[in-house]
Amino acid sequence: MAELEQIPEVDPAIEAMWRGVLVGGHKHRLSFLPGARRCMTCAISLAGVSGGLIKIATGLHQSRKNPQLCNLCDDLLPMGGAEIDLAVLFADVRGSTSLAEKMGPTAFVRLLNRFYQAANTTLLANQGIIDKMVGDEVFAIYLPCGSPTYRANAVHAAVRLLKLLGYGTPQGGILPVGIGVHAGNAFCGRIGTDGVHDFTALGDTVNTGARLQAQAQPGEVVISEELYQVVAADYPNLEARTVELRGKEAPFAIRVLKVG
Repeated sequence: MAELEQIPEVDPAIEAMWRGVLVGGHKHRLSFLPGARRCMTCAISLAGVSGGLIKIATGLHQSRKNPQLCNLCDDLLPMGGAEIDLAVLFADVRGSTSLAEKMGPTAFVRLLNRFYQAANTTLLANQGIIDKMVGDEVFAIYLPCGSPTYRANAVHAAVRLLKLLGYGTPQGGILPVGIGVHAGNAFCGRIGTDGVHDFTALGDTVNTGARLQAQAQPGEVVISEELYQVVAADYPNLEARTVELRGKEAPFAIRVLKVG
């Protein structure tokens, strides 16, 4: 059996570089060129004439995996990352196994694609990075480099996603989707090995966000109490609950926002 490769310690210089990128961005030398759609972290144009010129001159272009980033920031920065404050959003289709059984695979995929399209449209518009679309779930990250209001943006994006899916209308939601939103310290960056890696976030904040999503009923956004205080003026007097979350020793305070 081959021995596992020794994982190197975190390089302080790389960690400092990543912290600068994730918190404040890192302006590329061509970021002065005009463009409405830009890389969230290095600010180069990703479309139009400027985007085309940059691609020809440097090889940089919109990341295949995430349209908010260029391929440099998403795939070519050194392996590693940094612990920073960020917000996470988990949206999940409730009862997807039963839905798939009733509808059949092709019809179910069409419905899921509408969910993915709505998530892509809404979450990216609020300066989010869609980390993963896996099965019936979407995971998005909101970083300080995207906007100084990144924490609030995550909550607003959750509400807009449910509205785009039909919640709050007489017809109701087209899919039974519940959302959990949380914020706090997490490790973010390029994680894995040189051969297999991903731009993602890890840590208790991410795990807690996933647990909150599991508490949400269709049409609900479950928000951690601390994060709610950032948006309390926009969504006053939301229902307060205390829930038991797997992995948490103490009861956890949440607010529940019902759309529709």
